[in-house]
Amino acid sequence: MNYFANLTWQDVIKDVIDILIVTYIIYHLILLVRGTRAIQLLKGILVLVVIWAVSTWFDLYTLKWLMNQMFTFGVLAIFIIFQPELRRALEQLGRGKLFGRNTADEEEFGKEVGEIIKALNYLSRRKIGALIVFERDTGLNEYKESGIPIQSVITSQLLINIFIPNTPLHDGAVIVQGHRISSAACYLPLSENPFISKELGTRHRAAIGISEVGDALSIVVSEETGQISLAMDGQVVRDINEESLISKLYEELGPNSKEKEKRVPFWKKKGDDKNG
Repeated sequence: MNYFANLTWQDVIKDVIDILIVTYIIYHLILLVRGTRAIQLLKGILVLVVIWAVSTWFDLYTLKWLMNQMFTFGVLAIFIIFQPELRRALEQLGRGKLFGRNTADEEEFGKEVGEIIKALNYLSRRKIGALIVFERDTGLNEYKESGIPIQSVITSQLLINIFIPNTPLHDGAVIVQGHRISSAACYLPLSENPFISKELGTRHRAAIGISEVGDALSIVVSEETGQISLAMDGQVVRDINEESLISKLYEELGPNSKEKEKRVPFWKKKGDDKNG
């Protein structure tokens, strides 16, 4: 009570600013580890904290002693366990990007979309099956680790080479994280939706499946018809035309996509596309 009695409006403003800064830092630290194995480690640490609290509350001597010993060396263990994430954070801080927007400008993103469309058109004309998944807010590291790491800039030549039949990487999905091709030959969860058309094969079911477990956007090229399809939010638009596809890529993945208001689901919009 004495604290609040002596509180001035300057102290209130200072405390609010202090809380906002700490919240902002914690928010970006969460973004840093989201989609990585570190998030599972954080859950494990949270469980240990709960066990320690329970042992303290009920005065369980042996368990409390064990938890205290664990936390004594816990700080050093955290630095060892989270070494990759801490290093990445320091590198981004040194480049001034830890709290900045990690998006490409319009020109860079336009080039990436051009490379993707060029590759899709080549694969479509020759009826070469392909599956490209774009990570958004939900991390895809769990699925990325099932494939072969690439970490390359987005080029049409590389995408085409990956999906050429009878090559080591053609069977599976390509995952794009940020503005780089992260991995190829990745295994994705198949959709179990019983209402999906029987005409759709494994690639389409995988594209729909990955969009059901998160907010990823997937593009599929059918090896039977050469049609290009777009999967998102558990739905698929089959035989989407190039103009609509480019528009959707800009809308969902472009530099200004985060600033847009909540949109009507893309499969409910009127257009030339055929729903599947």
